[in-house]
Amino acid sequence: MCAMFLAACGQSESAAQEQAVSAAQVTSVDELLDEIETDAEDGVQTFAAPITNSNPIVCTGVLKQGGLVLCQTFPDALVTIGDQQTLADEKGLVVLGFDRDAPKMETVTVSIHNTGVKTLKLNLAPREYAISRIDGLPPSQVTPRTEAQIKHIQASTARKNKGFSSREQTMWFKDGFTYPLKTFTKTSPFGARRILNGEKKRPHYGVDIAAPVGTPIYAPADGVISLADDDLYFEGAMVLVDHGQGLISMYLHMSAIDVEPGQVVKRGDKLGEVGSRGRSTGPHLCWRLKWRNRHLDPELLTKWPSHEHAND
Repeated sequence: MCAMFLAACGQSESAAQEQAVSAAQVTSVDELLDEIETDAEDGVQTFAAPITNSNPIVCTGVLKQGGLVLCQTFPDALVTIGDQQTLADEKGLVVLGFDRDAPKMETVTVSIHNTGVKTLKLNLAPREYAISRIDGLPPSQVTPRTEAQIKHIQASTARKNKGFSSREQTMWFKDGFTYPLKTFTKTSPFGARRILNGEKKRPHYGVDIAAPVGTPIYAPADGVISLADDDLYFEGAMVLVDHGQGLISMYLHMSAIDVEPGQVVKRGDKLGEVGSRGRSTGPHLCWRLKWRNRHLDPELLTKWPSHEHAND
């Protein structure tokens, strides 16, 4: 089972500053589910396990390369993982993501006002990545060379960077994702090593799911639109949804966009329609997810811990 609950608990004096958590050490899902309450007003999970100086953070999520955890700590605590620092919100909620190429162990530190720093070590399950070969792409979509192409890429990058810089303070993310398409055929998994027209390229940081042009695309979780752009060089038409604290999901190659920047969307709201614009050989949705500068697997979040997954 790749989805699990985690708890950083207080230890003896020698171990209180540092704890390693792995699948073998995690308390049973059922026991930890009993410790979680749901805020009736907004549906946000709250964590009933006590947060104390010796037990500063409790998390739930997916401990894998490309995974994510949602954690409860002290309000406004400074949380560091690798080269990323983030602040918990006013309720103490914070999301932490694990890159496609994350190490087998990630170190999380929690800085609490006037109480020092506590450290938690998370053991991540490694993954095997497929090789994806795509032939028949226009050469301009593999290695752009003309001045007009370079200018288009530069302009696209500037607009994308603005969308990716969004840092919604509201924690819209609550309990994982649903799939953005109701019916589809999965054609490429997350993280596949790409060979385009015979040239080795960067890994594919999305999940490709094929469906006919015009198939509705739905928001997999609540958030705010940080980009809705129909003139990007590689992506064609793309929408970005900020789910809070820089957790941003992406929807590429769309044929139509039905949202605009700044718009609040709820899970199940229509974002647009499947297309084949940009670097694409046929109608499909490239579904991606980033936390800060880390590439995550959005499909893993459809396996978020819950009672229905307790016996997976």
